Amino acid sequence: MSAPRLDSEVVWHDVECGAYAADLPAWAELAAGAAGPVLELGAGTGRVSLHLARAGFDVVAVDSASELIAELAQRAEAAGLTVEVVCADVRRLDLGREVAAVIAPMQLMHLLGGAGGRAAALTAARAHLPRGGVFAAALLADETAADGEGGSVLPDVRELDGWVCSSLPLEVAVAGGGIEVRRLRQLVSPGGELTERLASVHLDRLTADAFEHEAEATGFRRRERIAVPPTPDHVGSTISVLEVD
Repeated sequence: MSAPRLDSEVVWHDVECGAYAADLPAWAELAAGAAGPVLELGAGTGRVSLHLARAGFDVVAVDSASELIAELAQRAEAAGLTVEVVCADVRRLDLGREVAAVIAPMQLMHLLGGAGGRAAALTAARAHLPRGGVFAAALLADETAADGEGGSVLPDVRELDGWVCSSLPLEVAVAGGGIEVRRLRQLVSPGGELTERLASVHLDRLTADAFEHEAEATGFRRRERIAVPPTPDHVGSTISVLEVD
């Protein structure tokens, strides 16, 4: 393997998200209750989609990042799994057919640029669902739970052919309408040479109540909420499960 890149979406997606498994039983249970294909929004490198495909579910995986969705396709092929992959913006998605359920793990709804982006994504999801179809989205259970200061939180670490990739949460700043998450990404070569840079992501502030109120305007009704407890490495989440009204 060549040296990992500090700007590689695949590397850092895997380092920061790839090992998370606390929510997988919930997605599998929702897929089992769906009478047909499951569409995952924001699928990344396939953490959830590949898990569902291994369990025998029919999965369509969508992500707007071409590097991530190409990696997902390669991993599915290498594992002998069938996953339909689509590179598209979930706010403008049009598969031209219906699915039984749509899921949005890992707080995707916090990353869509505000209420307008969420409304577009909800409308697009609704267009792919029959009456009674399910849309389920993971939301931050506690905006302040991820708040960490330097040295108080352990980094996410992954070793790749002798290279050590580390992502250390530095700060979670809650202000106004958003949450800014800052991380220090570090690469250590097999010879011990260190390269690092800062990275940040902006999350929209969004409660389950507010999200479900927005969803009602696009033809959904609340069915239930599933609590995913925090782990030592990840904050907890609330999966809001909606049905087409």
